[in-house]
Amino acid sequence: MALVLLAAVSYQCTATWKWIREKTCRDLSEGEDCLAKQTSICISHSLPDLQTEPLKKEYVQEHKDSIKKVLRQTTLPIVPTRHQTFQRQLSHRLEMPSTIQFSICSLEHKSESSIVGLIKPELYKKDLVRQSSNDSSGGPEMEYCGKLHFALRYDKDVEGLVVKVLESRDLPIKDVTGSSDPYVKLYLLPDRKKKYQTKVHRKNLNPVFNETFIFSVPYEELKQRYLQFSVYDFDRFSRHDLIGHVVLKGLLETADLQQEIEYTMNILCPPQDKVDLGEIMLSLCYLPTAGRLTLTVIKGRNLKAMDITGKSDPYVKVYLLCQGKRIKKKKTTVKKSTLCPVYNEALVFDVPAENIEDVSMIVKVIDYDRIGSNELMGCTAIGSSFIGIGKDHWLEMLDNPRRPVAQWYPLIESVPGYIPPSSTDTLPLSLSCLNSR
Repeated sequence: MALVLLAAVSYQCTATWKWIREKTCRDLSEGEDCLAKQTSICISHSLPDLQTEPLKKEYVQEHKDSIKKVLRQTTLPIVPTRHQTFQRQLSHRLEMPSTIQFSICSLEHKSESSIVGLIKPELYKKDLVRQSSNDSSGGPEMEYCGKLHFALRYDKDVEGLVVKVLESRDLPIKDVTGSSDPYVKLYLLPDRKKKYQTKVHRKNLNPVFNETFIFSVPYEELKQRYLQFSVYDFDRFSRHDLIGHVVLKGLLETADLQQEIEYTMNILCPPQDKVDLGEIMLSLCYLPTAGRLTLTVIKGRNLKAMDITGKSDPYVKVYLLCQGKRIKKKKTTVKKSTLCPVYNEALVFDVPAENIEDVSMIVKVIDYDRIGSNELMGCTAIGSSFIGIGKDHWLEMLDNPRRPVAQWYPLIESVPGYIPPSSTDTLPLSLSCLNSR
């Protein structure tokens, strides 16, 4: 019995060993076949085949062709989808006309004999005092509230624009005492990094400041800059009253500022409210990193009664403008039968940081009517393109990013004074408060 078991075990071991040896030989033969096949495949898909014979001419030609075909990979900054929407709307709104009318003028050829001996009076003029400005002259509806006398000079040693605020004359009365406490704020726009302020002159309608300020700016950048002087009346216990603005553009158009030039310009008054249409409180906040502009409509008071019941159904509509063109609009809910509505609603606009300089807003308060068309109750404007409270509120918001700034706005019948990009531009029709609601 033991012999039988021993024979069976030896037979099983022999069979197992034979099976293992055959399988090993088969795997080795398959590996050699795969290796032989791989030798016929290119080393890499990203490298050219290596050739034994040097082909200089063909290699140079292939190198030139590869330069033409291969495109360099570039990495562009990621623009959020909401900013792409703003840019698409902006490109659609600001498209330039395809055809520009022009005419060719032929100049008369003057001989040298006619030029010799001709006196040109403009070469002998040396008028260094400017009496008026297109930007502060305003239109027929704008009023003046005094004059401002100042001087400009560019100092190459310190690379700065030297501004001397000399005096102001014929300022209006702002206090109950029959006088004013004026001072002047200076801005070199559109940059808001630096602003200056003169001292307050108590009870004086013809103050003499004689103060000098220096804005550090390269001479070449003066073509894109413009000066703004804001004259205020100081008030100890309430918000300071704005007397008016002086805006000076084209700093290098009339002179090179190498020598001191004196200016006497009219102070442009902000529009006064002829009819009491009520007030509305608005809050502004801008997040530069996120590119988000938030206008919060807080509440209104003493609004105009538009219904026969002596009440109104007011709601607020806000238009976002870029370079005077309407880009987006949003509105609040309707508050029924009230003249002092409380909204506390935030209207959020996506405005990239590179476009915030060109943006402004028009705010309208409208009475809702179920039957018939809605009626405009009043409006106001916010932005650096306007004169008055809206401009100061806007600049204060930009000077304090990520912080809400609230302000009461008196409602008026038309948009406050608009400062066009150039002296020849007029107020766009889209900026009129009396347009479509």
